[in-house]
Amino acid sequence: MKAKIMDSMQKFSKAMFVPVLILPIAGILIAIGNVFTNPRLIEQIPILNNPVTMGFGSILSASLLPILTNLGIIFCVGIALGLANKKKAEAAFTSLLGYLVFLYAMNKFMELRGMLVDPTELQGSGQTMVLGIQVLDMGVFLGIILGLIVALVHNRFIDTVFNNAFQVYGGARFVFIVLIPLLVVLAILFSFVWPVVQTGIDNLGGVIKETGNLGIFIYGTLERLLIPTGLHHLVYTPFLYTSLGGVADVGGQVFEGARNIYFAEIADPAIKVLSSSVIWDARGVSKMFGLVGACLAMYQTAKPENKFKVKAILIPAVVTSFIAGVTEPIEFSFMFVAPMLFVIHSVFSGLSMVALNVLGSRAIGPNGFIDFVLYNLPLGIEKTRWPVYIAVGICFFFIYYFTFRLLITKFNLKTIGREELGQETKLFSKKDYNQKQQAQSEIDNEDPLNVQIEPTSDQFSALIVEGLGGDGNIKSIDNCYTRLRLKIVDPTLVDEELLKTETQAKGVIKNGESVHVVYGLTVPQIRENLEKHLGREEEE
Repeated sequence: MKAKIMDSMQKFSKAMFVPVLILPIAGILIAIGNVFTNPRLIEQIPILNNPVTMGFGSILSASLLPILTNLGIIFCVGIALGLANKKKAEAAFTSLLGYLVFLYAMNKFMELRGMLVDPTELQGSGQTMVLGIQVLDMGVFLGIILGLIVALVHNRFIDTVFNNAFQVYGGARFVFIVLIPLLVVLAILFSFVWPVVQTGIDNLGGVIKETGNLGIFIYGTLERLLIPTGLHHLVYTPFLYTSLGGVADVGGQVFEGARNIYFAEIADPAIKVLSSSVIWDARGVSKMFGLVGACLAMYQTAKPENKFKVKAILIPAVVTSFIAGVTEPIEFSFMFVAPMLFVIHSVFSGLSMVALNVLGSRAIGPNGFIDFVLYNLPLGIEKTRWPVYIAVGICFFFIYYFTFRLLITKFNLKTIGREELGQETKLFSKKDYNQKQQAQSEIDNEDPLNVQIEPTSDQFSALIVEGLGGDGNIKSIDNCYTRLRLKIVDPTLVDEELLKTETQAKGVIKNGESVHVVYGLTVPQIRENLEKHLGREEEE
């Protein structure tokens, strides 16, 4: 039962990636638009003071802001797409239709019951305009709920087939037929239930605000601590896109969620300092600075004969973490061999966010250096106080370094390069594997920077299949940002050692029949080649 619940939560977490990974692109483009309209930058760079670039910047920002005010439909379509087992395009299209049905059903019912307030007095009423339709303000929760419902109905009835004259009503059409009465009933039900739910959410948000730095610490720690389960997205997403992360009036329009608020504030030159709610998306100190210090400690405490190999493994991982904020290659290098370090890392991540909050940082820093520069530097020091973020980051670099070095040496932790005699150093590169296969014993001349995975060969996919127990042992293949997510018939047939040493997997997580194999940013290509190797291109 527990495994089934965890599997469902992991599947939902993976589906959340569909909309969540797209939205930051809108934020970055809004930030770029701000570069062309920022008064201070225009003063310093006179060439920007022209109608062409200023007009382009204004249009860019204005065209993307509506994405933030229509998150419901984005999450509805994205989640239905992510959770559909087959015919994902039909599921996404049906979810769009279902979203419209729900809105108009709720609006008409509230009109008949006399529940609609004057459209000029929406602010503070609990009602809002969604796609021009006045309904209860359910925010992103409406999209999440409807996306789940559409996916469940789609997966249950998509294979329905009728004979004779009713053939045309099978498949996706029948899914929509089933959804219509269900969505109408839900719209009526939520007209009464949602105000109670919203009160509970508002009260929870109040509790979080009252706990102050303690709440921030718990949030930051949990967000890292749940990495092994793949459920960490469920921690931060509500704070970024719902009222749990704050509510603010920006330019006469109400925005909910930390990310929505600061995206709107980026585009508003009247805002002098970003809201304090930006702290919920200041999760990058450990990614840009902390784990770099941890890697330096692991390198220096490695056995002398392994240092060259350790350097070759850690350098690309450090660069990926610092530049893009992808931490799993580093975290999985010590997560299982030295869980104490992973707990310490999670605690430090929470503490770094508390430090930023105490020192008044307003910098945007969810990931790595690229995001940090694009978001903060154009806005200026006054609006983001980004030097505070850098100062805290440098401090945590040294905190990580000295703490990891002390614990590794004191407790003789078997981090990378400190394995017992006869054991292979984990996280081999693809090039290391090729040398092993060709029986070349010398690796001294290996370029330590040329260690990226090249998952293009059929042989590489064959090794993954072998590590997973064979073609017949693989029920389904999927992926998220950094992980190959699989359903396995018999998890005991999975060869973790083979996957780690011969396919460069950073980690293997087994939870019942769900198996996650961590590869990093190359995982979409790995999945595509694996499906081609197995002849399963049609699984989507």
